[in-house]
Amino acid sequence: MANIKSQKKRNITNAKRADRNRAIRSEIKTRVKSAVGSMGSDDDVAVRAAMSRIDTAANKGVIHKNAAARKKSRLMKKVNAGA
Repeated sequence: MANIKSQKKRNITNAKRADRNRAIRSEIKTRVKSAVGSMGSDDDVAVRAAMSRIDTAANKGVIHKNAAARKKSRLMKKVNAGA
């Protein structure tokens, strides 16, 4: 346990950010799964939602921009193969 006040505060901040990042990563996975699951339908709302969340996560620094590009590329490959 930290003794310094600023480090105690930092630990709280780090925990909050870790929770937020975990939630965002989880949401990306969920949206990608739903986009892949809805490939049979003509509606591409799920795909656009997944792309949007991936972009947002990259802009916020939750995932690296190249990781975001890779995820988007793989998603589009699956969508185009299934369509």
